[in-house]
Amino acid sequence: MKIHEYQSKRIFAKYGVPIPNGNVAITPKDARDIAKDLGGRVIIKSQVLVGGRGKAGGVKLANSPEEAEKYAAAILGMDIKGLTVRKVLIDEATNIKSEIYLGITNDRARRMPVMMVSAEGGVEIEEVARKTPEKIIKAHIHPLLGLQGYQIRDIAASIELPRKHWKEFGVIASGLWQAYNESDATLAEINPLVITDEDTLLAVDGKMLIDDSAIFRHPDIAEMRDIDVEAEAETIAREHDLSYIKLDGEIGCMVNGAGLAMTTMDIVKLFGGSPANFLDIGGGADAEKVGAAFRIILSDPNVKVVLINIFGGITRCDEVAKGVLEAIDEVKPDVPMVVRLVGTNAEEGRKMIAEADMITAETLADAAKKAVAASREA
Repeated sequence: MKIHEYQSKRIFAKYGVPIPNGNVAITPKDARDIAKDLGGRVIIKSQVLVGGRGKAGGVKLANSPEEAEKYAAAILGMDIKGLTVRKVLIDEATNIKSEIYLGITNDRARRMPVMMVSAEGGVEIEEVARKTPEKIIKAHIHPLLGLQGYQIRDIAASIELPRKHWKEFGVIASGLWQAYNESDATLAEINPLVITDEDTLLAVDGKMLIDDSAIFRHPDIAEMRDIDVEAEAETIAREHDLSYIKLDGEIGCMVNGAGLAMTTMDIVKLFGGSPANFLDIGGGADAEKVGAAFRIILSDPNVKVVLINIFGGITRCDEVAKGVLEAIDEVKPDVPMVVRLVGTNAEEGRKMIAEADMITAETLADAAKKAVAASREA
């Protein structure tokens, strides 16, 4: 789950990371009032969950409350990479001497978090990693021991940070690690962390990604979710506790179990098809949940056929069949459906499906072949 810059920085601030004075505005008048309170010279920053805001005209420097109001009026409602700007962050302007990149993410190969730091802050870190990887200093963090003092000192020395800033940098690095760890984040990033003309360190931009699987532990962060960046189907899926990811194919897949869902997608590809989604209805799915999953799949106009692959252990096959039939009665789809039911109450489920004149299959390979053939005919 992505959260906005202002939300990320407020989380950082709770852990001692210094951020600029500022507030969020939803109207030009709000921007003017905030700028006046901050002394007049401010940065107006669009709050959308995409990169390239500055290049798109979504970041402006205002030298007075009147300018802040004018720029906010221009930015609010702007379309940036398909997203509408509904809020702007008004931050006190900062005089910058130099910029640093500071971030923490997961290193899957090493199975632990890694802190990455570069003196090349303020630019896309991906470009730095591609062109000059030696400029990125990495320190892996043991998940039980946490970020150690010697690691922070090594990093500071490696980026040639003036020694007078080491103590302050240590507070910021430790605070970022705490924010990352205690928020169950997969990314916590300050870009840039700046050295100001007053010789202080300041996090003028921030970004966080939170592990969706851990959101239940953080109701305060869950409330920060911006549904504007999500496909409507993904929002509905979350409300029904379904795991759904939209893809670009034409065969809609409804499966119970993440592993079986991945296998189903692989088999579809093996026989020349292309999955339209990943959708795991989970164990114990009742008719209502299955019906919701079915409606989500059919809301995708690219779907030419639906492949339902259910292994009934906890999930009963007759409940799945009931949900499918209820959804068909409501949605009235005009695409063929291939159904494979195996396991608990499979015979009852197959009987219900057969009476509804849908395509049935005994094996996953057979189901995938029939789904691919039906999509080509469609």
